[in-house]
Amino acid sequence: MDLFSRSWAALRTTVAGLSDEDFALPSGCGGWQVRDLVCHLVIDAQDVLITLVTPASAEPTHDAVTYWHVSDTPPAGDDPLDALTVRLAAAYEEPGLLKFHLDDVGSAAGRAAELADPGLLVGTQDMVLTAGDYLHAYVLEWTLHHLDLIAHLPDAAQPPAETLAGARVLLEKIAGASFPTSWSDQDALRIGTGRRAPTAGERAELGGLAERIPLVLG
Repeated sequence: MDLFSRSWAALRTTVAGLSDEDFALPSGCGGWQVRDLVCHLVIDAQDVLITLVTPASAEPTHDAVTYWHVSDTPPAGDDPLDALTVRLAAAYEEPGLLKFHLDDVGSAAGRAAELADPGLLVGTQDMVLTAGDYLHAYVLEWTLHHLDLIAHLPDAAQPPAETLAGARVLLEKIAGASFPTSWSDQDALRIGTGRRAPTAGERAELGGLAERIPLVLG
């Protein structure tokens, strides 16, 4: 729960510090500008709010690890929701409006997470899991998207060290294997999810895991 709050607060703070010109830069999400990614974060925040007020009565079917659907096929860019996100982002016209909406909905999502009972059973995407597991899964979402946001903004704030470490641990559990200990958390996250291709030396360090990455998460 604490890592959720820290990762989400850091991401929103970084967005708040962007200039209008930054919104037109490419992000680390293929085919998306920074403004498209920020619009996606608004939708994510809405999902958090909706899920935390959608109680479930059945037993948990998933946890923070199995919440993630893993594929080895990168997005083709033709997903209807992705296309809608780009259109919605363009409709804001002024970056300030997009910042305001993220701050408004994002703050509410952050408060809802802080107030949530970790043991509460919630339903989302035909899954049942505890609120604690659901929010822990989002630590990976927020941290990866923080890295995406600053991919072409070298002076922007990095994700907190503790959330990078927490996201790495979760990704390694999803992979069922550990990345080389010599790698930074950022490298493990970027290479593990296909945001950066490994060098020849890094691929050799991966051993058998090299054949299983990138892990495309959905």
